Amino acid sequence: MPEFASLIEGYKRFRSDAYVKQKARFDALASDGQFPPVMIISCCDSRVDPATVFDTVPGQVFALRNVANLVPPFETGGGLHGVSAAIEFGVLGLEVRHIVILGHAQCGGIKASLSGSDLGQKGHSFVDKWVGIIDDAREAVLASNVEDPQHALELETVKVSLANLRTFPFIVEREKAGLLKLHGAYFGIAEGRLHVLDETTGIFTPQ
Repeated sequence: MPEFASLIEGYKRFRSDAYVKQKARFDALASDGQFPPVMIISCCDSRVDPATVFDTVPGQVFALRNVANLVPPFETGGGLHGVSAAIEFGVLGLEVRHIVILGHAQCGGIKASLSGSDLGQKGHSFVDKWVGIIDDAREAVLASNVEDPQHALELETVKVSLANLRTFPFIVEREKAGLLKLHGAYFGIAEGRLHVLDETTGIFTPQ
């Protein structure tokens, strides 16, 4: 499989170049553990890798990726809570000081919210169930008759995820104490431009 073989070749380049240059960092991370100051919640879209967008080094970012960079509201009912578990570990276990919600352009999860996942599989859709988190935001966007509902919902989803983060009691506690800051951002793939949300105005400003 040439695709997998290319990954192995990439690993070999990493092992002979980047790993050698950062050997001291890897040694410290192995012996001392990880203490990343930032957690990034982003989409699993292959075009939007947080490590690439922010040019980070190993140990700098605790990354959580899922379809459409969504955070579900805090709840303790049945089911598996992978996103909530990662947030809990990042905040309580690693004591990150910043959480960034990173949305992006041409998001397939947002497209699924607007039109259905349509993945050719009959029956239950995990994608449709997951993007149900933004059903209210989708309806509001569609009711507003904006010219580009895809883009509008991509931006709104960042705000929804920030709001849902604030339903976690331990996040509210740390944010009020000044121990944790929440941030929203949006990445335009074609132009490679990052936009940062000002929560006071609700506007995303290019950097």
